[in-house]
Amino acid sequence: MFDYIKGIITGKTNSSKGTYVTIEAGGIGYLLEVSARDYSEIKELEVEGKIYTVLLHREDKMSLCGFLHREDRDIFNILISVSGVGSKMALTLLDEFQSSELIGLVIEENYKALTSAKGVGPKLAQKIILELKDKLMNYQTNEPIKVAGLSAKQDSQAVEDAQMVLTSLGYEREEIKNAIAKSASSLKENATAEEILKEALKILSM
Repeated sequence: MFDYIKGIITGKTNSSKGTYVTIEAGGIGYLLEVSARDYSEIKELEVEGKIYTVLLHREDKMSLCGFLHREDRDIFNILISVSGVGSKMALTLLDEFQSSELIGLVIEENYKALTSAKGVGPKLAQKIILELKDKLMNYQTNEPIKVAGLSAKQDSQAVEDAQMVLTSLGYEREEIKNAIAKSASSLKENATAEEILKEALKILSM
C-alpha cells in the first residue's frame, strides 16, 4: 500500500516493545517500528527524511515497519514470508546482519552464523536458509543480464547468482545492469556473489 513516506522526522521512542520513529507527512504523524540499527542512524529530529515502509495487517491490529534503506525493506518482506519468522524476528536479523551479509549466509547455507542473532536457534536458522534460499535463488529470469565493464576474471555463476537475488528483491533489469556495471571497479577478481551484491546494493540505495 505504501512504498515510502517522505516528511519530517519528529520523534524517536525506545521501549521494551521496540524502537519506533514518528515521521510527519501531509499533517499526519506516522508511527513506524524500525530496527535498532536504523534507530541509531537517525541522529537528529525535525529534519526531512525518507523511510521505506511495510504495512502489516493482523487480525487484531495494523502497524507500519520502516526502513532507511530499500534493500532492508525488501529483505524484510522476504523474511516474514518464512514460516516462523515474524516482524520482530526479521528486524532482529536485520540488526545483526547487513542485508548483503544475510543474503551471503543464506547462499552459503551457513546456518550456524545465523544463530548469533537473538532468538534464532539451529532449527529456525536451517528453516530460514531452506525457505529463503529457495525464494532468492529460484526466481525465474528470462536470461542472464549481460553487464558491460565486468572483468572476464569475474566468476560468471557469482554474477548470475547476484542478479537473481536482486531480481527477487524487485529491482528492474536495467537497474541491476547499471548497478553491477558501476560496482565493477570496486570488485576484486573472482568476487563472490555476496561481494557483488554488497557493492550493487550500495549503488541501488543511493
